[in-house]
Amino acid sequence: MTGWSTSELMAIVMARAFDDGEVVVMGAVPALPMAACRLARATHAPNLEFIVGGSGTVSPEPDRLPASSCGGDLAPAATTLALPDVVLLEGRGDAFDVFCAGGLQIDAHGNCNLIVVGDWERPKLRGPGTVGLPFLPNTRRSIIYTQSHTPRTFVEKVDFVGGPGHPSGPEQARPYRKEGPTLVVTPLATFDFDATGRMRLSTVHPGVTVDEVLAATGFIPAPGPGPTVTPEPTDEELGTLRAIDPDGVLRR
Repeated sequence: MTGWSTSELMAIVMARAFDDGEVVVMGAVPALPMAACRLARATHAPNLEFIVGGSGTVSPEPDRLPASSCGGDLAPAATTLALPDVVLLEGRGDAFDVFCAGGLQIDAHGNCNLIVVGDWERPKLRGPGTVGLPFLPNTRRSIIYTQSHTPRTFVEKVDFVGGPGHPSGPEQARPYRKEGPTLVVTPLATFDFDATGRMRLSTVHPGVTVDEVLAATGFIPAPGPGPTVTPEPTDEELGTLRAIDPDGVLRR
């Protein structure tokens, strides 16, 4: 198959990063991570489970990808948890393996901001609030994703830490963290993190140059072994994903 979209590639990259048996939690805009989870379950991770945001639905398989985690179109699902139970599970520290997160700003150490951009008293942009991001340290690892890769999104330091990433420096102990952020997926590239917890360029998507990625990033990534090209979707991956997304939400 050919003619895949950037969003389809992003979902496939995320799916490849999930391991069999993991439990994933995601936020209020679930189309991309939910597609990735369902793709992973259909291919290499049949025992993966996931909870879709505030809906509390566990591993739902609706006919089409939902626009919101709180709609009534997430059935059928294995079960549905009450929102207080989802919050309690997020706070426990032993229930979730992967948190799929994003933000208005994402910084060089994987901190995410959904609060305000600019001065707290007179912000340039006000977001929805912390939502579930403060629970990131309670999850074994997190995958950050965003559909916006610009210097305004990727900044050296976020204006407000809503979701903690890696502490900014190797000298700072990280007893409260587990693995922390391990992967960042954007429309241009993927990033991982070096030993100091700073983001580094891992792969550039087909047709994208390193210079284009660096120009769209508001900080200098940590040096690494050199980015490779993100592997293109296989026919199996793309065919399975399009069966999950018959309306072509990701293609649009």
